[in-house]
Amino acid sequence: MHPLPKIPKEEIESRLGRFQDFLQQAGIDGALITQNIDLYYLTGTMQNGVLFVPSSGEPCLYVKKSVERAKFEASVAVEEMGRFKELGEKLKARFRNGKRLGIEMDVLPYGLAMRYLRFFPEAEPVDISFSLRQQRAVKSSYEIEQLKEAAKMVHQVIESLPKMIRPGVSELELAANIEYQLRKMGNYGLYRMRAYNQELVLGMVASGAAAATPTYFDGPAGGLGLSTAHPQGASRKILAVGEPILVDISSVWEGYIVDQTRLVVIGDLEKDLEQAYQVARQILKEVEQMGKPGVAWQDLYLRACEMVKEEGLEKHFMGYCADQARFLGHGVGLELDELPVLAKGFDQPLEEGMVIAIEPKFTFPQRGVVGIENTYLVTKNGLEAITFASEEIIRLDL
Repeated sequence: MHPLPKIPKEEIESRLGRFQDFLQQAGIDGALITQNIDLYYLTGTMQNGVLFVPSSGEPCLYVKKSVERAKFEASVAVEEMGRFKELGEKLKARFRNGKRLGIEMDVLPYGLAMRYLRFFPEAEPVDISFSLRQQRAVKSSYEIEQLKEAAKMVHQVIESLPKMIRPGVSELELAANIEYQLRKMGNYGLYRMRAYNQELVLGMVASGAAAATPTYFDGPAGGLGLSTAHPQGASRKILAVGEPILVDISSVWEGYIVDQTRLVVIGDLEKDLEQAYQVARQILKEVEQMGKPGVAWQDLYLRACEMVKEEGLEKHFMGYCADQARFLGHGVGLELDELPVLAKGFDQPLEEGMVIAIEPKFTFPQRGVVGIENTYLVTKNGLEAITFASEEIIRLDL
């Protein structure tokens, strides 16, 4: 039908098998999957539809549009959805006398959930979202290869930064040049997030006081942005000599996202900002050794907090004072905000195959943001960096 690469069928079968194992262990008779990313993960297509996964037996994807494309792309049975009432009859026939129905309570809108649940008046709705996200957090060899391809793209951009940055260039122009280079390499510029009302374009390309401007985005750096309708990221501010230029960017390959941050300065950086950057690098090195299977997610964040306090930088860590983000890193994959979350209260263990973006950063009001970020694979020996650009500050002559 079309020349785009497809997810291998055996990959989809493995994912569905593990998901059905979870349903059986949890005593859930079937699950209704509606969100784009979960649909793509479990079927191989992102066409407009609803997936029913029984605890045992064959799943079926009911598609509104395009049925033809879904049949070509998906590795599950595909049927036309028909009208909503018809969909209900099909789903009831598949669910039969099921008692417990799994749904994605974290992302499924309440009104739509109520419409679906009316098909199953006797069934108990069960939230399967966290468990499915935990499954997705552990990447297969296929997924790791896609992430490594994404890392190659972002690396080329980092290598090109000295050609893009000079006094007189605006943050917006720099961000546009980065986007242009990534786009030519095949990056489609859509960075999907699961969290409600969280949106992202490229990442954070910002400098000096503009970078330190707080905003709603749940991250350590805000950015002034271009308007109150998009209050984050690059602004029209001109890059200046001696201020930190934060280049926090993501790239996507076959749907898989990596996240990386590097710091640039034209001329010299002030000593205390330079020292804070070195602390960020020390945190990375510490957690690289700690991050082994079995270690609690929160332990990496808590250790970082100890190191920050020892350096007297706790007010600046991951934002400033009231605007601090209370985490050290986040999972990446088909979404930018996957599990695991390196934050207090998450005592789940790291598992081999998890992929995490770790981003220690420090915010100094009216002066800028300094920090670093790598995307890592959890291995039995610790964290292995997928992103591989030099961690040294990129210093540009006047």
